[in-house]
Amino acid sequence: MLAGVILCFIIGYLVIVFEHPLKLDKTVPSLIMGALCWALLSIGYNAGFLDIVDYHGHLFSMAGELTPENLHHAEDGFTNSLLHHLAKTAEILVFLIGAMTIVEIIDLHRGFEILKQWVKTRNKRKLLWIIGVLAFILSAIIDNLTATIVLVTLLRKLIPDKTERLWYASLVVIAANAGGAWSPIGDVTTTMLWIGKKVSTGGLILNLVIPSLVCFIVPTFIAQFLKPFQGELKADVNADVSESIRLLSSKTMLFLGLGGIVFVPIFKTITHLPPYLGMMLSMGVVWLVSEYIHPEEDFTQERRAKYSAHHALSRIEMSSILFFLGILMAVAALETMVVGGVGTLRYVAEALDSTIPNQDVVVMLLGVGSAIIDNVPLVAASMGMYDVALDSKLWHFIAYSAGTGGSMLIIGSAAGVAAMGMERIDFIWYFKKITWLAAIGFVAGGIAFLVMYNIIH
Repeated sequence: MLAGVILCFIIGYLVIVFEHPLKLDKTVPSLIMGALCWALLSIGYNAGFLDIVDYHGHLFSMAGELTPENLHHAEDGFTNSLLHHLAKTAEILVFLIGAMTIVEIIDLHRGFEILKQWVKTRNKRKLLWIIGVLAFILSAIIDNLTATIVLVTLLRKLIPDKTERLWYASLVVIAANAGGAWSPIGDVTTTMLWIGKKVSTGGLILNLVIPSLVCFIVPTFIAQFLKPFQGELKADVNADVSESIRLLSSKTMLFLGLGGIVFVPIFKTITHLPPYLGMMLSMGVVWLVSEYIHPEEDFTQERRAKYSAHHALSRIEMSSILFFLGILMAVAALETMVVGGVGTLRYVAEALDSTIPNQDVVVMLLGVGSAIIDNVPLVAASMGMYDVALDSKLWHFIAYSAGTGGSMLIIGSAAGVAAMGMERIDFIWYFKKITWLAAIGFVAGGIAFLVMYNIIH
């Protein structure tokens, strides 16, 4: 039965990795895998073939002779473990739903179109830096995926030539992933570590903002000397600035929404409550304002639905939320199942430590792995593999590696997949033209982190 759970996870994971060739939404295998892993674990546990470990490290078993009292204790152990992992997963999902709703409300009011006013150059090199800085900053606030979508949409209006635009879009992916790594709300993986009480807001920013800057600046600095970023744009980037703000509510909703998201870490620091409660508060306030604000001069009741939060909720990618539900619950099943007297993931961590004594090398390899497979399950697995203190070097380095390593392949991050879908970026083209830039940035940032950590600590 142990082999069955592991095999189920491996097969499900392979189907997720090859979703494009199979033309199957990765949410499908994720949900099936998550449910089947727990089903097989339950069957094996109740039959006495498998033991489990709870979140406190206590072992539970149905093997051997059980008194009614011990049997009840063992059954409660399994139920409590399942509910604990479901609760931790739900915290992440509620947080993501709130953030996505706020972003969609901003987008409905065309708040992101204000960004066009900040781009007033035809020089390709200057445009590269302006777009890169916007991606780095925005991704730390609205997450790297959303920042990439917003800026690729902006690039479409600024650069009509698709061949030129591909280069800018690819550098946006690198900048957005770097920007998301140092913020607790900048990437799903950093959010997971933050909600899981592995990193604090201050600790994450202090230890990762400089390595993330290095990861963004180094490849961008090199790229500015490449041929695609030489000369002037043919199109006039200022031609459409007069149409940047089309609604009366654009600026209000942009700054209110971004402020609401930034407020979440402040809320957590003041109240010591879980982040999803702060996100619920921010979403409620943004929703409240969106109900009474007037986007247009002649704002009728019939037009209200177009800008309502209900419409924003309908635009949320629920398939992504369900994907995270399935993959996180599947990883939780592996974390709960006992191998060698400890949870499966802890067993893997101990095996890695004995094989590769240098933990920094292991974490860098994790970053390379995140370019090949999704970084969410890798980070989820690492959270079950290691048991070290809040804001330890390990958690910060994992946040950096998993967040930025995915830039090395176009399919290695949510931001890359979004850019790939929007601009039809070819995998081989990205591998030949961009991967080396992303790899240099990743290694440079990693070195900066290790040097800086030794200086600070």
